[in-house]
Amino acid sequence: MMHLLLQNTTPWFSEHTGILLGSFGGAGLGALGAILGVTAGILLPQGRGRTWLLGTVLSVTTLGVLCFLTGLLALWQDQPYAVWFPLLLLGGLAGGVFGGLYPTFKCRLREAEQRRLEADALRRS
Repeated sequence: MMHLLLQNTTPWFSEHTGILLGSFGGAGLGALGAILGVTAGILLPQGRGRTWLLGTVLSVTTLGVLCFLTGLLALWQDQPYAVWFPLLLLGGLAGGVFGGLYPTFKCRLREAEQRRLEADALRRS
């Protein structure tokens, strides 16, 4: 099995494709981060958007980790720089940044839920 993984020495994709993957992938990741950040800043303090915000962050984190692992495999197989570098960079950024946002989003949702419970208790008294 290990021999089969090391056997492939042809590049997975061209240098041009690697450049496009890195540039468009990075721009898309940045835009998605900005959209999620603004949306979370508006919705999470109100206790709204739990399912799709946390789901999106978890999905992007998972894809980032998979992309990072694919980049490690490419590096291990001696793929060219233009193949492994964009995969490692995008995967590391997506996994790290979005993975770090998940606990923060959960904390903001807990705070909003606590405020809601306190407001309900205050209304009843």
